[in-house]
Amino acid sequence: MNLIRKYRFILLQSIFFACSLKATGQGPVPACSTLGQTPSTAFPVCGSTTFRQNQVPICVNRDPLFVPGCTGDGCAYADKNPFYYKFTCFVSGTLGFVVRPLAANEDYDWQLYDITGRNPNDIFTNNSLIVTGNWAGTFGNTGASAAGVNFIQCCSQPQDNRNAFAQMPNLIAGREYLLMISHFTDGQSGYDLSFGGGTAVITDPQVPLPVSVQPECDGSKLTLRLNKKVKCTTATPAGSEFSLFPAVTTITAATPDSCAFGFDFDEIVLTLAAPLTNGTYDLIISDGTDGNTLKDNCDNSIPVGERISFSYLAPQPIFADSVRRPGCATDSILVYYPKKIRCSSITASGSDFSVTGPTPVTVSAAGGNCVNDQTDYIVVRFASPVYTKGTYTLTIQPGIDGSPIFDACGQPILPQNLFFITADTVNADFTYQLLYGCLTNTVFFSHDGAHDVNTWLWTINGGPPVTPRTHSIVFPASSTNNVRLYVSNGTCSDTTSAVITFNNEVKASVDMENILCPEDGLAVTNTSTGNIDLWRWNYDVIGSSTLKDPPPFLFPTINREAYYTVKLTVTSLTLGCSDSARKTLTVLDHCFIDVPNAFTPNNDGLNDFFRPHNAIKADNYDFRVYNRWGQPVFRSRNWQEKWDGRINGVLQSTGTYVWMLSYTHRDTKQPVFRKGTVTLIR
Repeated sequence: MNLIRKYRFILLQSIFFACSLKATGQGPVPACSTLGQTPSTAFPVCGSTTFRQNQVPICVNRDPLFVPGCTGDGCAYADKNPFYYKFTCFVSGTLGFVVRPLAANEDYDWQLYDITGRNPNDIFTNNSLIVTGNWAGTFGNTGASAAGVNFIQCCSQPQDNRNAFAQMPNLIAGREYLLMISHFTDGQSGYDLSFGGGTAVITDPQVPLPVSVQPECDGSKLTLRLNKKVKCTTATPAGSEFSLFPAVTTITAATPDSCAFGFDFDEIVLTLAAPLTNGTYDLIISDGTDGNTLKDNCDNSIPVGERISFSYLAPQPIFADSVRRPGCATDSILVYYPKKIRCSSITASGSDFSVTGPTPVTVSAAGGNCVNDQTDYIVVRFASPVYTKGTYTLTIQPGIDGSPIFDACGQPILPQNLFFITADTVNADFTYQLLYGCLTNTVFFSHDGAHDVNTWLWTINGGPPVTPRTHSIVFPASSTNNVRLYVSNGTCSDTTSAVITFNNEVKASVDMENILCPEDGLAVTNTSTGNIDLWRWNYDVIGSSTLKDPPPFLFPTINREAYYTVKLTVTSLTLGCSDSARKTLTVLDHCFIDVPNAFTPNNDGLNDFFRPHNAIKADNYDFRVYNRWGQPVFRSRNWQEKWDGRINGVLQSTGTYVWMLSYTHRDTKQPVFRKGTVTLIR
């Protein structure tokens, strides 16, 4: 962060210009190279101790550095003169910490990142890793506290100390965090970093312990692995923390694997004064000449007297250990060894191996997970997958180069036979039988269980899976159903899906007009569904039909309005099911379209509404009513709608109203326009 950002409210512009060059990267600011000043070499810290930084070398990694909410504010942000600190959250909660300058008039800024599973340098390219921060231009303490602001403070005046602290962020257990602390000025006395006030736990409770000891091939060195990282500063170069029992030799040097580029290690190589002889030993850990054993970053020590046993045998020719159980339709196998194998001794074509068994198998290649010419296992690849169940024999012998495979100690892998078992591939195709019913159908599902299938998971319409080899379920007789079966024999698996649709429900359904003119026949549309064999239409007591789609039926003319029930009964002889549907029909006394000249909207049930009579055959119907001032009071395009004598809910007074009616007669296709008056009587 530059001086223009820090002191933009001060009027000494010449000082600004001279000093801001370093902060903005325009001056000769070196790149950071001191351990701890880059994300990848961050100090591991612990919540139980105060970390003191006595001085901060001048450098910069990233200029500009992204700060959320501060883009375009006229300030430049960078990790100038930074130090980075990494820690893991062991118990979720809030994080509180304080950065305390060792001298007055020093301004520190900070930003916190979540780097779980990420390369630490991703903080420069992935802005989503930022958790919170504070870039206030203040002298004195800064950090995160309960009273801090709930936003990232951008650049501010040096005298403004109100927002020097951010609100404590919430940490999540199991996630790793990176704290960057940047110093604005180039001459500084350092600071103290301490954690406290929050509820999160960043102190690792685990005690460091030895995990394994691996002698080198000639017995002159031991590689000790620990269960966690310990501080480089707690190991003495002479390895005075370590001794052997029985004391056949002494330890003369200890070389951690990562202290040249970091602050801690979990693997250390111990050099012996003389090679080991065959036997079993204890490596004992005690206080060294520095007065301690090895300490982790929270100052937890390996307990004094802790020991771990190991054996040393002078290298001898070895056999392979085992073959990993192959997967389904495997095209390769993994061969494990008791020691690391030299990759350069493996014939790439795979000629060191051959396979025989129930079906022919051709080895096409071999290799390993090679690092520094060493691998933990060998992958033997086949020219094509093995689909057939059976026991196969892997033969290990010198390849076409005439030389065997060698382990890391230069010992040959002896010829031998190993066995591995493959599984059959499986098929999830299933069969089913149907039992039809009137309203529901029962389906019986079955799988043949071939190829050693021992697991079945039936999923019906997204419901919970069921596990038997056979399964039955009842479906609606009119439905679409999704069925999925997963099968496995423990090695191979398969999935099959099917859609089963039913439309055999016997359901009667009729479409027809509900109002009819006396001179017209009633046309009915049969919309019934299902496996129907018989149909019977009853036109009330007037007539009937057994046709599926009968012709229009003419009701008798009786010169008055009449009401009839039309009934359709459908039957499936195959299923023994029947269903019926009923409709009510009104046959008008006549269909002459006329308009009355008066109505009485007094709710006595007589002549309370106004509309044209029996306009059932009026297509493109448009009926309008106007008051005496020519204002529209009612309009409808539906001949069955009526005017109740009201406007906006208010009953109108007695008077004369003008109506207009236009339509096209359905039978003659002739357009008709009529107008007249009607009297509203109260």
